[in-house]
This record gives sequence, C-alpha cells and structure tokens, in this order.
Amino acid sequence: MTRPFKVLGIQQIAIGGPSKEKLRTLWVEKFGLEITSTFVSERENVDEDICAMGSGPFKVEVDLMQPLDPDKKPAVHTTPLNHVGLWIDDLPKAVEWLSANGVRFAPGGIRKGAAGFDITFLHPKGNEEFPIGGEGVLIELVQAPPEVVSAFAKLAAQ
Repeated sequence: MTRPFKVLGIQQIAIGGPSKEKLRTLWVEKFGLEITSTFVSERENVDEDICAMGSGPFKVEVDLMQPLDPDKKPAVHTTPLNHVGLWIDDLPKAVEWLSANGVRFAPGGIRKGAAGFDITFLHPKGNEEFPIGGEGVLIELVQAPPEVVSAFAKLAAQ
C-alpha cells in the first residue's frame, strides 16, 4: 500500500519539567536559543516557552514546558522528553491512512497547535482496536506550511 503523505523532518521537541526556569537556564542562557513566543492552556495543563533553533523552513522548535497544576493531567513534566513533533506534508491524508492502518491517535483530533499549525498526536500506546502506538513516545504530527514542504522538496532533489 502506497503511503499518501511524507514525513519531512523534525518540527519540534518538547521538554517538560516542574519549572521552566531550570529549562531556560540550559536552553536559552547556555545554548542561546531565542524564546519566540509563549503558550498557556488550561485544557492542556501547560505553560510553555516556544524557542527556536535554526531558521527559515528548517527551524526546529524547542518547547520548554511546565504544568499549570502539577497534580492535574496531562502531566507535561513527568516525562522530561514530552514529545517529538514531525513535519507532515498532508496531515489529513496522514491521519486517514494511519488510522486505516491500525495507528492509534490521542483524543482531540486535528486542531491548531501552540505555534499556529494544524496538529494531532499519536497515542504513546496501542490498544485492541488500534494496535500501533508510539511505543511509549507521544508523537505530534504537524501540518507543514507550503514553504516548508517546498524547502524539503528542493533539498531532496539535490
């Protein structure tokens, strides 16, 4: 069966901890990443700084996350490497095809993410109905904007 979408590259990594201060010390002060925006969501129990590494279509986000309430779910701080985000060239086709092929998605469907792109998450664990999960890793699929799709296509053609 032909896959109707491509995974283009890494869009982000999300790192959680009890406090963003310690995360900022390493990622912003020592590594020199720039905080480009912040995102706070009661629903997702998160207060995050969105940092940038690289530039243009190959920029990778590094999200530094702490929980709004450490006793609530999702517990963004209990898994230090919270999730990995992957650029996808056609997110709706990817979700349709992956679901039809036994991949389990986390609740929430396709929605706008913190950086403004359409996103969805693969569940870390499979179940009886959808036996394929992230094998313990939460994986975010992110709709790549046209300039990212084009840049990766040019890179692949070289």
